[in-house]
Amino acid sequence: MLTAELMKRLDAKEQRIIEIRRHLHEHPELSFEEEQTAAYIEDFYKDVPVDTVETDVGDHRGIVVTIKGEKPGKTIAIRADFDALPIQEETGLPFASKTEGIMHACGHDGHTAYMLVLAETLAEMKGQLTGTIKVIHQPAEEMPPGGAIGMVKAGVLDGVEAVFGIHVMSTMETGKIFYRSGNTQTGRARFKLHIQGKGGHGSSPHMANDAIVAASSFVMNCQTIISRRVDPFDTAVVTIGSFDGKGQFNVIKDSVALEGDVRTMSHESRELVEKQVRQFAEGLETSFGVETTLKYANDYPVLYNDPGVTEQVRQALEEAAIPEVSAVTEVAPQPPSEDFAYYLQEKPGCFFYVGAKPEGKESYPHHHPKFEIDEKSLLISAKAMAAVVGAYCGRGE
Repeated sequence: MLTAELMKRLDAKEQRIIEIRRHLHEHPELSFEEEQTAAYIEDFYKDVPVDTVETDVGDHRGIVVTIKGEKPGKTIAIRADFDALPIQEETGLPFASKTEGIMHACGHDGHTAYMLVLAETLAEMKGQLTGTIKVIHQPAEEMPPGGAIGMVKAGVLDGVEAVFGIHVMSTMETGKIFYRSGNTQTGRARFKLHIQGKGGHGSSPHMANDAIVAASSFVMNCQTIISRRVDPFDTAVVTIGSFDGKGQFNVIKDSVALEGDVRTMSHESRELVEKQVRQFAEGLETSFGVETTLKYANDYPVLYNDPGVTEQVRQALEEAAIPEVSAVTEVAPQPPSEDFAYYLQEKPGCFFYVGAKPEGKESYPHHHPKFEIDEKSLLISAKAMAAVVGAYCGRGE
């Protein structure tokens, strides 16, 4: 069986996956700046018997590798991202980031490592494959507009019947794989609001127009969007993450700038929150006599896992009986956003999760300076995706 042989070969390559991950972890690069990482990926494939390697795909340094099976069949895509974050690492690991202020604090180094070795193994076994596998190495997942949308526009999903991705999760138990059908991760928007009032002396507020008071009213009004406008059975979050109103204690502030983050789990809530934010911003002009400028941008959509494809993934994982996996279980919706959602807008597919909680240590969330994963999750990720590939591209044996 194709899947069994894949598992055996991946077992023999586990240490190599870990070594690649550690190398990438030491040399992180920010979104849209991944020059050396892209070069490393491209170099990896020089001696791998894949059919094609396309570089500089999309808006940046995306790489797409094609592996064609011996017999015709389905075309699927599997994706891994490879960018890091502007975070100073505090893990104390021997292979910690060597780049000041930048760290792989989300596990994309692990995604790339397992995917490289899996792709190599699939290429070595393509005589046993049916159909075609597109391996998508995607930059810039972390920074809007994200790398996925550029790669979709470049046609990486042309002819693809289904697309799959994995995320390792530091807060989920190692040895377990998690999935969800339907709306799975929130869509995201961000906004910037500039409020222009009239500055003055703190002793004479009647001669000024306080931008801080107007901005504070906006912040408090935004808190009512979720509690009084969104269906309580839906999910939405509005966060004001920046309030730039610093001044002097006795000076009435002339202007204030705010920045906010929005997460929603449905298209309806996405439209509703935007409408309310715009109304509150416009209302400040009437209520406080200030001038407002709002820039509101929707980016990553709600991540929707096709129910039929997700069920096939679940079955494939169960049937593979991966020794390192103790359970394949359904998970609750996930609050963070993910630009893999762009692929799922175009093609049916499934984005699922591999537990990577460090054993015997405190686990830290993604995007934390002490973020760490259990490296056992890397082999599990490779085997999990191998099981999915085997289910789609190994039936012609």
